[in-house]
Amino acid sequence: MQPLILASASPQRRSLLTDLAIAFEVLPSTVDERACAVADPAERAVHLARLKARDIAGLRPDRFVLGCDTLVVSQRGILLEKPVDADDALRMLHEQSGGVSVIHSALCLVRPDGEERTALSSSRVRFAALTEEDMRWWIGTRLWEGRSGAFQIDGPGQMLIEHLDGDWTGVVGLPVFLLGKMLREEELL
Repeated sequence: MQPLILASASPQRRSLLTDLAIAFEVLPSTVDERACAVADPAERAVHLARLKARDIAGLRPDRFVLGCDTLVVSQRGILLEKPVDADDALRMLHEQSGGVSVIHSALCLVRPDGEERTALSSSRVRFAALTEEDMRWWIGTRLWEGRSGAFQIDGPGQMLIEHLDGDWTGVVGLPVFLLGKMLREEELL
């Protein structure tokens, strides 16, 4: 069987797939996430995962393609996508400090016959009450770049988080349990 195609450049998703010993190749999608008009964050995450998977499935229709998307919603209901610069990342940290954010992580698996399977994992992350020094330190790491909500829960980013209610791998960006279920249903595992 040919390897799965991951339609994402995320090193975290690559790492999780590697840890699962799943054969895969990386071919990142070029979908412009900012052009998505879906407002509801959970629906938006699923829609974007679907668009990304379809984008690459159009190039490689003979393969199973996995599209992913992760979105963060602050306690006040503000959608926090990828920050455009350090000031935007700092704004997101202020928004989340001491609060609980909801992280929606969506998957879309497109089969070679064009059929699609989608799944969504939603988790709640409680942020520590971050000081200005904490936030400056985090901005200085540059690990917020390309990260929804300007944070990560793996690596040093764990020091920003007090509590997680949900799937750690989903917050990282690839809900492993849901992926395993999809792959078993397709007899790929």
